[in-house]
Amino acid sequence: MEAKAISRFVRVSPRKARIVVDLIRGKNVVAAQEILQFCDRAAAETVLKTLNSAVANAENQHHVRAESLVVKTCYVDEGPTMKRIRPRAKGSASPIRKRTSHITVIVATREEA
Repeated sequence: MEAKAISRFVRVSPRKARIVVDLIRGKNVVAAQEILQFCDRAAAETVLKTLNSAVANAENQHHVRAESLVVKTCYVDEGPTMKRIRPRAKGSASPIRKRTSHITVIVATREEA
C-alpha cells in the first residue's frame, strides 16, 4: 500500500529543498514530522504540508494508521524558472532566476518499504 502527495510550483529552489527532503527519507512518519517541525529551513514547512497530505491520503483511501507508515521515497524535481531583470550600473542589466520546485512524497507501510 502506497500513498502519494505532490506539491507543484513551490517557490523555493530545488537545491535548497533537496537538503530538507534528504533529512526524512526512509524515516517513519512520526519521526519525519518531528524533524520537519524543528528544522530551521524555509522549505521544511512546505515539505511538512506535503508529508501530511500523503499521510491523509493513506488514512482516507487505504484506512491505514499514521503510526504504521514510513517515508518510502521523496524527491524534488525542478519546476519552471521565472526570469526577471535587475537594473545595474551604466544602463546594463543582470538576470535574476526565481526557481520553482515540484516536491513528491510517497509513504508506504513498513512491510512494503
